[in-house]
Amino acid sequence: MKKINVLAIAAHPDDIELMMAGTLFLLKEKGCELHYLNIANGSCGSEQKSKEEIVKIRGEEAKNAALFLNANYNRSFTVDFGILYSEYLIRKVAAVVRKCNPDILLVPSLNDYMEDHIMSARIAVTAAFVRNMPNYQTDPPVSPISNDIAIYHALPYGLRDELRRKVVPETFVNIESVIEQKTEMLAMHKIQKEWLDKSQGIDSYLIMMQEMSRQIGKDSKQFQYAEGWHRHSHLGFASEDFDPMLSILNELIQSQ
Repeated sequence: MKKINVLAIAAHPDDIELMMAGTLFLLKEKGCELHYLNIANGSCGSEQKSKEEIVKIRGEEAKNAALFLNANYNRSFTVDFGILYSEYLIRKVAAVVRKCNPDILLVPSLNDYMEDHIMSARIAVTAAFVRNMPNYQTDPPVSPISNDIAIYHALPYGLRDELRRKVVPETFVNIESVIEQKTEMLAMHKIQKEWLDKSQGIDSYLIMMQEMSRQIGKDSKQFQYAEGWHRHSHLGFASEDFDPMLSILNELIQSQ
């Protein structure tokens, strides 16, 4: 039986941990192979350290987090606020998509307060769309792949869209069994945690994530902690009934 490949793509170091990691831990438990990519390198993630210092620190933290998840780490391609819907980044991300050959692609919400998050989602979707096109050359060149891909959008940070409207997911995933692992993985981003501890109170970074997970669970009317997802249109990616997340995590899912 073919192993299911899962690729998580987000904007910055810690974005995957905040909104996706619980589902990733559950998919790992089910035998999936995981891949991890932040498009930007966290260059604006400090008020004290230089760009070079913070990029090195956040890169190491992201690598350690991927290792903790047992996911294959892919390096970032640009600086914070350099995530633009551009040919350069689409070709870079498309190379990762072809290399990882995912059945499941996890990406940010298309409705988020931050443009880096929205652009990451758009770039990832386009990179998946061109995966099987021989005339589309990636950077570096990687041969086209022909597999079906199901794309799932995480909830926006803060659980509201850019106009402050609450976003209710199509699918809830019960992450109660892995909330401690998710918390530990997020805590590996020490530079972010230390900065928020100083500015907002001890462990505010971790508490904020847990409160969002608890709120999603409350919205499900069934789970204590949850993550939420919207499935992207199947057109251009797979048959309409191709829904591997539902198949793999069936007993942990509630759909609207």
